[in-house]
Amino acid sequence: MAEMLPSLMVPTSSWLRATPHRAWLNHQGLRLLDFSKNSRVSEGFSALDMHGNLEPDAQPDTTLTARMTHVFAIASMRGLPGCAPLAVHGVKSLLGSLHDSTHGGWYGGLTDGKPSGKQKRKQNYLHAFVSLAASSATVAKIPGADGLLKTAAATWEKHFWSEKEGVFLESFAEDWSDEENYRGANSNMHSIEACMALGDVTGNAAWYQRALRVAEQFILGLARESDWNVREHFDRNWTYLPDYHKDRPTDDLRPAGMTPGHYVEWAHLMLKLEAALLRRNGSAPEWLLPAGTALFKSGTDAGWSRNGQGGMLYTVDNDTNPLVENRPHWCQAEALTAAAALLKRTGHSSYETWYRRIWDYIDLHMIDRRNGGWIQELDATNQPSEVVYKGKADLYHAWQSTLTPLLPLSPSFATAVRDLF
Repeated sequence: MAEMLPSLMVPTSSWLRATPHRAWLNHQGLRLLDFSKNSRVSEGFSALDMHGNLEPDAQPDTTLTARMTHVFAIASMRGLPGCAPLAVHGVKSLLGSLHDSTHGGWYGGLTDGKPSGKQKRKQNYLHAFVSLAASSATVAKIPGADGLLKTAAATWEKHFWSEKEGVFLESFAEDWSDEENYRGANSNMHSIEACMALGDVTGNAAWYQRALRVAEQFILGLARESDWNVREHFDRNWTYLPDYHKDRPTDDLRPAGMTPGHYVEWAHLMLKLEAALLRRNGSAPEWLLPAGTALFKSGTDAGWSRNGQGGMLYTVDNDTNPLVENRPHWCQAEALTAAAALLKRTGHSSYETWYRRIWDYIDLHMIDRRNGGWIQELDATNQPSEVVYKGKADLYHAWQSTLTPLLPLSPSFATAVRDLF
């Protein structure tokens, strides 16, 4: 497949065009994949510690299993040994005990072979990743992926999509009762990625329109009204909850305040959505590009190097004052991805500067050349920390940041890798 037109706007002097840089990206991606192969457990995948080892009582986590399945399925299409069997294991696990055979949907994980407590609750965040994993595995022709895709897409659409509100609902009890009185930006943001992947794989245009409606609600509406600050927490009546989780500022999914890393993640999703709609329909709403550029600026203004030490911090309060100054790895990865996307889309030199600046920070502070992988979190002085994220559980964000610069804005990851490599 030929390179998308926006990618042709990248200056010849850009790192994105430099053969050594592209080789470096491939090398870093391979290091991350090899490090995470040890995360396999009997019923899925589990988190690794700082040294890349499983905990003695490692238990399968369904979100992690879905993410690993997504990554290893895509990696298998690049001819990388060991990845296809791990993707097969992921699909089998998602079709196995992690799936609720009685009520449908997926548990959050298992404890000694069975879900317990909060693991029983059905979360949109998780189901978006199961749908993403199923779509990627289907493109990679992983055995069982077609069935997983049909089940995942049907479950996600039936229980979580709100046609009335144009967003995905947040969570339910095990039996799909007790719909949570909460509307969350985070899970809906990841839903956009999954929607675009489902649209590419199934050919069903409704998924692209759902992605657009989510963006219209959270970005064109709420973020634009808040000077392009992405407020995270609302109730079902769309009343903003400024004190939500005030007592849990370091929560790993719903921290208090606002998360600049999400601003920049939304930024590149706006550009990818624009590209997906152009690819599908030949037209896209004009507001998507300006929204992407505004979100990147507001995110870097609020989050980058607020104390002069570099890096994107975790959270700010409702006045964008630093709240939790630790630097999660995923915030850096998403800022990098946004800079690359904006560079491809606009060709503007400022995004080349940001792209290099963020990679320099990651290379010097987060890539762990002693123990492998990336350090998942640094404190405000760039020292390793485990306040928000323990160990080195995540492959998804870091690995995608090594692949994104090599791909066009559309189609989605799995489809693009299949067509380009």
